[in-house]
Amino acid sequence: MNMVIRRTLFVLMCLLASSLYMYGQIAVKTNVAMDAVAIPNLGVEVGLSKKLTLDVPMYYNPWKYSDSKMLKLAMLQPELRYWLCDKFNGHFFGAHLMGGAYHTTGIDLPFSPFDDLKDFRYKGQFYGGGISYGYQFVLGRHWNLGATIGIGYAYVRYKKYECEECGDMVEKSHKNYFGPTKAALNLIYIF
Repeated sequence: MNMVIRRTLFVLMCLLASSLYMYGQIAVKTNVAMDAVAIPNLGVEVGLSKKLTLDVPMYYNPWKYSDSKMLKLAMLQPELRYWLCDKFNGHFFGAHLMGGAYHTTGIDLPFSPFDDLKDFRYKGQFYGGGISYGYQFVLGRHWNLGATIGIGYAYVRYKKYECEECGDMVEKSHKNYFGPTKAALNLIYIF
């Protein structure tokens, strides 16, 4: 996971540095829905043209919740957005990619590709993409509130283990997931 984080931070720094030469604004954001479930995240969105932006959120959670619950996650989910009016204001449609690594047990996640997550430990990677719709509300000169929902596909590789800490590997395989791939309620600061 460390290499994923380093690469992600490098990409974010490149986006920030190149934003001086891009078309307009840059924004920094956090997904408060993920913050509410204790998954730290940070996103950067840069203007590419009058109606296009590139949003690059990163999610990283290296900690366990308790002795029996864990959702370790490192994920990057870049999205190209087309705005119906002006960028950073109103309705937009997007196309997103996603990729990451996870290690989880003891949690009942909605829309999970695994039905028995409460009883087994899963570890693996996922890759995919989808489409999304969102809306941003202007709160003030520099502040916005944005909501996004998306659906798509994910190829999920996994190793399944008997219990959360110990136990033999039960299965090594993959799943194809179709369903919700993005949900965000972002607090946004626009420079």
